[in-house]
Amino acid sequence: MTQTKTKAKSKDAKDTKTKTEKAPEAMTGAGIVIQALIDQGVDTIFGYPGGAVLPIYDELFKQKKIRHILVRHEQAAAHAAEGYARSTGKVGAFLVTSGPGATNAVTGLTDALLDSIPVVCISGQVPTFLIGNDAFQEADTTGITRPCTKHNYLVSDVNKLADIMHESFHVARTGRPGPVLVDIPKDVQFAQGTYKKPETKKYRVYQPKINPQQKNIERAVAMMAKAKKPVFYTGGGVINAGEDACKALTKFVKTTGFPITSTLMGLGAFPAKEKQWLGMLGMHGTFEANHAMHQSDLVINIGARFDDRVTGRTDAFCPNAKKIHVDIDPSSINKNIAVDLAITADAGIALEAMMKEWKAKEYKSKGADLKRWWERIDKWRAEDCLAYKQTGDIIKPQYALQRLQAHLHGREDVFISTEVGQHQMWAAQYLHFNKPNRWMTSGGLGTMGYGLPAAIGTQVAHPDALVIDVAGEASIQMNIQELSTAVQHKLPVKIFILNNQWMGMVRQWQELLHGERYSHSYSEALPDFVKLAEAFGGIGLRATKASELDDVIKEMLSTDRVTVVDVNVDPKENCFPMIPSGAAHNEMILAADAEKFAQGLV
Repeated sequence: MTQTKTKAKSKDAKDTKTKTEKAPEAMTGAGIVIQALIDQGVDTIFGYPGGAVLPIYDELFKQKKIRHILVRHEQAAAHAAEGYARSTGKVGAFLVTSGPGATNAVTGLTDALLDSIPVVCISGQVPTFLIGNDAFQEADTTGITRPCTKHNYLVSDVNKLADIMHESFHVARTGRPGPVLVDIPKDVQFAQGTYKKPETKKYRVYQPKINPQQKNIERAVAMMAKAKKPVFYTGGGVINAGEDACKALTKFVKTTGFPITSTLMGLGAFPAKEKQWLGMLGMHGTFEANHAMHQSDLVINIGARFDDRVTGRTDAFCPNAKKIHVDIDPSSINKNIAVDLAITADAGIALEAMMKEWKAKEYKSKGADLKRWWERIDKWRAEDCLAYKQTGDIIKPQYALQRLQAHLHGREDVFISTEVGQHQMWAAQYLHFNKPNRWMTSGGLGTMGYGLPAAIGTQVAHPDALVIDVAGEASIQMNIQELSTAVQHKLPVKIFILNNQWMGMVRQWQELLHGERYSHSYSEALPDFVKLAEAFGGIGLRATKASELDDVIKEMLSTDRVTVVDVNVDPKENCFPMIPSGAAHNEMILAADAEKFAQGLV
C-alpha cells in the first residue's frame, strides 16, 4: 500500500511540473536565430541578404523587435556593429550570406579582434550535404575566420543552435571581448528544432578570471607607495570593463596624484580636462607622455597590451622602471614586455581593490619626490609639442580640428569616429575626450574605411546624439557607398574630411624615410565630395580658406541630415610628434626636427 501511494504522489508531482514548466518551443532554425537575438537583448542587426540567409531574413520580416540596417557592403556591416558595440558597451550583431558575404566580413572581424570589440557575426552557409563540394557561394568560413575571431562555430544540428547562439554572446562579451562567428548551413535554418532560453549557468568552456589575487593587489599598491616617478599607462581594457571601471580609474589616479597617459584605444577612460592627463602616448603621442614613460621608475599598466606603436624598440622601453600589468587576458601578459608584477583580472575590479588597499594601509604618495617628478613633466609640457602656425588662408589640419573642438565645447552628446591616417592621429591629439565610449577608431588593424560605417552604427545606437566621422579624402573612399545606408535610414551622421589630396601618412613616411620618392601616394582623380554627397541625397559643404571654416562647421552642426564637409587643408603638413620605425619610444621627431631628420642629421 505504501508503495502504491508513493507512485501516485510521484505521478501527481510530474503532472504539476508539466503544468508549470513550459515545454521547449518548436521552431525553425531561422526562427531560433531570431528568438536568440531577442533574448540576448539585440535591438539592431546590420546586414546584407543573400541566398544562404534568406530563411533568417524571412523571419526578420515577420517580427517587430529587431531593427535591420541594410548596409551596402559586408565589411561595413562589421564596422557598423563595432561602432554600435563601442559606443554602447553591448554586443554588436551583423548578418551576412555565405561565400563572398562571409569573406567580405573578414576585415571587420579582424579589426574587432585586435581592438577587443564584442560582436557576433551570423553567416549563412551552403546546405550541409553540399559542404566540401565547391558549391555555389561556398567558402570554408570557419576555417577562414578561425585566426580572426575569438571563437567560431559551424552548426550542424538545429537542436544545438539555441545553445550555440547564447554561448556566442557569452564568449563575445566576457573576459577580453572580441568577435565570434556562427556559421549556419541553409538546411539547418529550414529544419525544425527546439528553442532553449539562455540559462544563468556557468559556461564550462569559457570562464575567464576576473578577480585579482589579494596578495598581488597588496604588492602592487606597496610598489606605488614607494615610487618616486610613477605613471599610469592605460588602454582600451579599462573602457571595455565599463563606465564604473573608468570612474574607479579616475578616482584612484586623483587619489594618488600620479600622472596618467593612454593608448589610442583608451582615450576617454580618464578625462582629458584633468591636469594629471599627459595626453596620448606612442608613435604620435605627446612629448611629455613618452618622456614620462621613458624616465619613470614605475609603470602601472591597466588594460593595455604593450603594443609596438607604444613601445618602439622593446629593448629600450622604460629601461629603469618596474612594471605592473593588469589585464583580463593572461596571454597578453609578458607577451611583448616582461613585467615585474602580473595581475590577471577585470580592470574595474582590480582598480577598486587597489583603491581599497591604498586607503586601508593609509598609503601616501612620496610628496617631495612626486613634486619634483611633476616639475620635470611640466618642463616637457613646455615644449608644446602640438604647436603649429596657422597663417593666411591655407587651412592647417590641426586648426580645422581645433575649431571643430571649439564648436563642440560643452556638448555631452558627441561621438567621434575616424578613418585611418594622419587625420586619425590629429583627431586623437586635438579632440578632447572626457568620457568613455565616445571615441571609435581602428587601432590595432588600422583599417581604412572604418569610420563611416562605425559612425552609422553609433548613430543607430544614439539617434539623438551628434556623430562625426573625421576622415581623410583617401580613406573615406574605401566605404563611401555607406552614405546611401545613412540616407536610407535617416541617420544624420557628419563626415568631416581633411582633404590634403594625398594618402597623408604614406606621403609623410615617403618624405622622411624614402628620400621624397612619392610612389603612388598622390590622389590624381578625386571626386567632388560636395556633389557626391548631394548625389547620395545628403548635404555637401566645403571650406577652402581658414576664414570660411567656422561658418561651415556651424552649418554642418545645424543640419539634421547626412552632411559631408570637404575641408581643403595644407597638403604638405605632417603629423608630429613622430617616433620613427625602429626607434625607442623617447626618440621623437618634433616638427622643428623634420627637415634635419629627412637629411639624416638627426
